Amino acid sequence: MAKATLEQWRMFKAVVECGGFAGASAAVHKSQSTVHHAVQKLEAALQIKLLEVKGRKAFLTDSGKLILRRAEFLIQEASNIESVATSLSKGIENTLKIAVDEALPQAVLYQALVKTSELYPLLKIDLIENVPTSTNELLNNAVVDLAISSIPTFGISCDKLCDIEFIAVAHKEHVLHQHSEQLSFRDLKSHRQIIVRDLITHTRYNEDCSSTERLDLDMYWTVSHLRDAIDMVSQNLGFAWLPITHISYLIDNRTLKTLNLAQGATRALRLYLTCDDTDRLGPAAQEFKEQLKLIINKT
Repeated sequence: MAKATLEQWRMFKAVVECGGFAGASAAVHKSQSTVHHAVQKLEAALQIKLLEVKGRKAFLTDSGKLILRRAEFLIQEASNIESVATSLSKGIENTLKIAVDEALPQAVLYQALVKTSELYPLLKIDLIENVPTSTNELLNNAVVDLAISSIPTFGISCDKLCDIEFIAVAHKEHVLHQHSEQLSFRDLKSHRQIIVRDLITHTRYNEDCSSTERLDLDMYWTVSHLRDAIDMVSQNLGFAWLPITHISYLIDNRTLKTLNLAQGATRALRLYLTCDDTDRLGPAAQEFKEQLKLIINKT
């Protein structure tokens, strides 16, 4: 059986933080004699001296310093237990599972997660970077609570989130930049294109760019992740349409240059926020949805 109570540990910590019994009394809303008695009982139970009082100030002994570190952990764990119990009693989910298309700017995602975590600090976050075609399966099998995807899903909750602009780029030393005139899609046919799997299918092209022009390329490499495509283009292994939000710094430092295309230099990818049933989402998931929309509307 424990020799000390959690309340005694809290009073001991308050004395240390406030520098004396008078300050601790006000902090914990107890009389000074009650705080003093609690610390004395604590020292008697542990059979060690925790504090030395000099005038109106209380100082930790060497033993007190060691004990305080353990006590702070104990108090924090007790607080965590209480928070978990409160969350469970209110129906707050323990984990928020989100499938995220890589085209969504990371800064937007991270801000929404931070804002949500400020309200629900014990919430666990499970992020899955998925290819668009797996979104329905992830939602239907309850692998994730929410999905941010480029595929609109009908029959469940599906809201437009944002449009991501893609731009045609290549390394600054790529031979395509040596053309004196504007490039056509015919000029691209003899050069390697880097394609992120599924993204080419779901981007909306400019009206003046026909499907024949964009699909009839002789050379291409297909990768699963956007970051791989960015890395390959940065190493002059090919050209690609990449989201401006992800490569602006590479354009600014002149690693990449925009291709001088006569038509179709930009493309747009629409992202949707989907879930199986909005009414069944927990409060943390609802908060994340709202924060995500607010942040996107501000950008």
